[in-house]
Amino acid sequence: MMTRNLLIFILITSTFYTACKSPEARQPVQQTSGTFIEASADRNKKLYEKEKKQIQNIIQNDDLNSYVSSDSGFWYFYNEKDSISTQKPVFGDVVTFTYNVRKLNGETVVSETENGLQNYKIDQTNQELISGIRDGLKLMKEGETVTFLFPSYKAFGYYGIQNKLGANTPVQSTVTLKSIKQSQEN
Repeated sequence: MMTRNLLIFILITSTFYTACKSPEARQPVQQTSGTFIEASADRNKKLYEKEKKQIQNIIQNDDLNSYVSSDSGFWYFYNEKDSISTQKPVFGDVVTFTYNVRKLNGETVVSETENGLQNYKIDQTNQELISGIRDGLKLMKEGETVTFLFPSYKAFGYYGIQNKLGANTPVQSTVTLKSIKQSQEN
């Protein structure tokens, strides 16, 4: 009887001991060196530098317009500027605008008529709108028209526009901000 109680005691103690043991880290079955990601990053940096040179060449050869470099990685100039108003759209505001998309050489890819009048809720609408235009709208005031020069990563990137614009193509877009409707939170 004593040995039986001792055996049960040892069994319970060993169960608690193994249950309280901290988990051990498992080693990965397969390791990768990350060379694909590094190569992709290098390729994208080279592509951006090439596109940046194209855009800077356009800017240098344009004596009529004064370009501004944005913090978001694109360039723009004002076709029509409002120097009186201070209101720019902020998070949650609904803006109405028109825009077109052209190649850097000026060839129209998508016209303002094809796009029609657009409504966009700043930073909230899950709309098929390139990131460059989403960022650009936040720089504009009601009634302004701005021409943006976007590197491909701010435009249509790797996908382009089927049958209209190839992959990794920088574009320009002229945007007219028609109205800003402030949200209730603002």
